[in-house]
Amino acid sequence: MSTPTPFRHEIRVRYGEVDMQRHVFNAHYLAYVDDACDAWLRSALGDDYLTSGALDIVLKRADITWHGAAGHGDVLAIDVAVRRWGRTSFDVGFEGSVGERPVFSAVVTYVAVAPGTTEPAPVPEAVRSALS
Repeated sequence: MSTPTPFRHEIRVRYGEVDMQRHVFNAHYLAYVDDACDAWLRSALGDDYLTSGALDIVLKRADITWHGAAGHGDVLAIDVAVRRWGRTSFDVGFEGSVGERPVFSAVVTYVAVAPGTTEPAPVPEAVRSALS
């Protein structure tokens, strides 16, 4: 079984995202993950995925491990891919790097919900196929 090529999203670190140590302040990494996930979903499902009713998800859990620092002006490349499928949830892996230098890794568990609610719903097969 082959592993799919991850989706890559790039973000240039802005001055206001850097702390007193000249590194990206830790809370910004979740915003970067969210931005990368949105870009990935748009590329796979189309720009109207949130309004189409095809998928509505909520974040259940986020785990982040830092491996190094990113600073002002760095281009942070974030690779995104599904790591696990469940019936109503799935885990997405994020690997962030600057050049060849690892910066962070994260795993986020998302739960599919019935549109406009917080009630868990099965992940549609078309969504599984598009994201796998």
